[in-house]
Amino acid sequence: MTPPPYLTKADLPSAPDWPMLVTALEAGHKAPRAEVTDVFLGPPERTLLSRAARIPGMGSGVKSVTVLPENADRNLPTIQGAMLVFDDETGRHMATLDSALVTNLKTVADSLLGAKLLARPDSRRLLIVGAGSVAKTLAGAYPILFPGLERIEVWNRSTDKAEALAQKLSGNPVPVTAVSDLQTAVQHADIISTATLARAPVVLGDWLQPGAHLDLIGAFSADMREVDDTALKRARLFVDSRDTTLHHIGELKIPLAEGVIKSKDILADLYDLAGGTPGRIAPSDITLFKNGGGAHLDLMTAFALVESAGTP
Repeated sequence: MTPPPYLTKADLPSAPDWPMLVTALEAGHKAPRAEVTDVFLGPPERTLLSRAARIPGMGSGVKSVTVLPENADRNLPTIQGAMLVFDDETGRHMATLDSALVTNLKTVADSLLGAKLLARPDSRRLLIVGAGSVAKTLAGAYPILFPGLERIEVWNRSTDKAEALAQKLSGNPVPVTAVSDLQTAVQHADIISTATLARAPVVLGDWLQPGAHLDLIGAFSADMREVDDTALKRARLFVDSRDTTLHHIGELKIPLAEGVIKSKDILADLYDLAGGTPGRIAPSDITLFKNGGGAHLDLMTAFALVESAGTP
């Protein structure tokens, strides 16, 4: 019996097919809600994390990674792993995928779908807060879904890193410029995408212009936030998944616990939006989308990649 393929970035087209991935996520959210679970083993400095999901009619998958921060001193990846996907009807092991490939594409496609459903279609200026690998991918991906973008700005606590990223993206279809004044950049942005490791808010709600869309990616733990209470109170609030965000990520968990917002203020998740729940109602609305991730999103992305690679 031929073993299932192992898919890496080299097995896919050089440029990600963002419309295909966004369409796959949107279609996945029109299917029955996924069953999901996470398992953590080991201490924080040497953790095995496994995230599993099953979507009826699609299949099942589990992504397992080791997280060893000390590997940075060894010149090795701090996160390493793989994802297995299984056919729903027969349980057949269809493929194994590099976990980093799935995670990176899933993360950006998740935000793109949120923006497609919530941001103004005529958005002209994108601000990316952060200058890491996710920021680089966002700069290349957003113009594909928002062809009217005319300018992309990058801000980072270290201006040198923002300038270095802008230089790397000198051939981007939309010009990329590093900026040092975050407040002014937010005030002029139509879409603000945050991809930082901030523990305290970096983007303030008083800076937001009417009609802005906030795409929040960076916060992933219970003590992390990228925007303040004012932003939450001014915006219409949405998440990719209620199950993986509300009581797990500080961006929402902290203000919910403090009574700043209530669960009912989270108007919809991607399942609701894909089912027809209204998102942006007026051009002047400020919309906020929390990209919290989840095993179901990994699974939707992995199946799209397996199909695009022509895996039987």
